[in-house]
Amino acid sequence: MHELAVCQALIEQVERVARDNAARRILSITVSVGPLSGIEAKLLEHAYPLAAAGTVAEEAKLVVVTVPVRVRCRTCKAETEAASNRLLCGSCNDWHVDVIAGEEMLLQRVEIETADEPVH
Repeated sequence: MHELAVCQALIEQVERVARDNAARRILSITVSVGPLSGIEAKLLEHAYPLAAAGTVAEEAKLVVVTVPVRVRCRTCKAETEAASNRLLCGSCNDWHVDVIAGEEMLLQRVEIETADEPVH
């Protein structure tokens, strides 16, 4: 299950964000995952608690947002959504397309909690 290794790398990134912002803990982590990324969202969610155990993100909620596959047609230049198993232009139905979205996994947002500010 390579999703565990992906989660471990994600936790490393999130810990860096926490360190850079003097966070006491991480409240939530939002990632976007495309259907062509090779990442299974359910397996990612299952692996997350194992990777986060004992870290500043241990109690954080993982939010996985699935992004659609988008293609740019080489023939008509249209940008449209496409099914992951049918990469065709939604405008002219040509198969000469370039995938412009849907292959990625991106860290979108990290919600942190910092130390309470002193009361004056």
